[in-house]
Amino acid sequence: MSSGKNSDPRRTMGPSRRRVLGGVAATLAMAVAVSGTAAAATQQAGASALREVLFVGNNWEGTADVIDSTGGFAKIGRVNVIPDKDQRLSEIYLNPVKLAYFLAIRETVGEGHDQLVDDMYTTPDGTAVVVSRPSFADVVSIDLATGRIKWRFPVSGYRADHMAVSPDGRRVAVSASTSNTVHVLDIQTGKEAGSFKSGDKPHENVFTRDGRYLWNMSIGDVNTDLDDPWLDWTKGDRRITVVDTSTFKQVKVIDMRKRLDAFGHKNVSDAVRPAVFTPDASMLYFQVSFFNGLYEYDVAADRITRVKTLPENPSTSKNRNDWINDSRHHGVSMNPAGDKLCVAGTMDDYATIVDRATLQEGPLVTVSKPYWATVSGDGRACIVSESGADRVTAIDFATGQKVASVPVGDHPQRVRLGHVPAGWTGPTGG
Repeated sequence: MSSGKNSDPRRTMGPSRRRVLGGVAATLAMAVAVSGTAAAATQQAGASALREVLFVGNNWEGTADVIDSTGGFAKIGRVNVIPDKDQRLSEIYLNPVKLAYFLAIRETVGEGHDQLVDDMYTTPDGTAVVVSRPSFADVVSIDLATGRIKWRFPVSGYRADHMAVSPDGRRVAVSASTSNTVHVLDIQTGKEAGSFKSGDKPHENVFTRDGRYLWNMSIGDVNTDLDDPWLDWTKGDRRITVVDTSTFKQVKVIDMRKRLDAFGHKNVSDAVRPAVFTPDASMLYFQVSFFNGLYEYDVAADRITRVKTLPENPSTSKNRNDWINDSRHHGVSMNPAGDKLCVAGTMDDYATIVDRATLQEGPLVTVSKPYWATVSGDGRACIVSESGADRVTAIDFATGQKVASVPVGDHPQRVRLGHVPAGWTGPTGG
């Protein structure tokens, strides 16, 4: 994982050059104050006659439940995100290569199920929801009034993954995981604005607050059985790629392998999973494959500064090969004040609030295979998706206690803030 183009320049440059590069890193980072989800939600809030909601993607069912973004998190409506299922399946079964990938996705990352919705964002006017559909290798826009598809964009390769929306809500980025490509689309038309190459298996995407840069985390091969630490090199090229969104040219690559080694954690995977920036963008907190905890990364200094190891669940298997898609813990969010983190302990069946100053965890809230963590509309609660129990649960940032649980569809994963028209209770068709 240490090819020439990704070698650490600090080994050969003087102090002044290092200060310059540190300034570049700080400039890139300072724009990242909130995730694409929160930034887009803020932009949308200015629109008239819109209601803020949470969209919950039910991956194995092909639906998205829509619930209140605050308070009791009452259910509002449901969207069928695969109204064209028969057409898509016909195309797949008539193409031997597409069929091979479709079945492979089902039996590996899908745990025996088709992956029908991964990520979703609403348009700024709240008239449509844009959804990435892994097994169908595409992104679609669903009209929230009719339930019909407004546009469809087939990604390169054979699987679509995580997305991010630009702060102005006009563009959406999607990872095409089998082609090592990130596509950036016009959210209203589905036309491609640009694309760029990443490392192996691009995953999470984050726009900077001003929309000038896009960060992509590639996680490598997470569905092989070569999981022992000494075989980590077989997992592929894993990195953070930062591009300029006006040119889609690469401006920075961060190889966490070198940073982890320098921190003394040479046997820890460098596959960066969910990550969150502090409000001032000075620190990045991220999870990695196989690890029950998270790391703190100083962006300007370009180094890992602290690590938090969270408790193991005694009933959790100690066999790394049993951890689904290498994601021991998968989901992290931060409250608006930037002093509390929420961590989804996926394979340990709990979620917990972590104090950012001390990195001390709060109560371990029992939840079933939590696969994501986001923040409620009022910023008071962390929302985790319980993919093992088909519900979402709210945990109070202040107390660390569970305050609500709401049943949803089959295998909820991504949860995103969005907007729908006031009075909306679901599409009329689709």
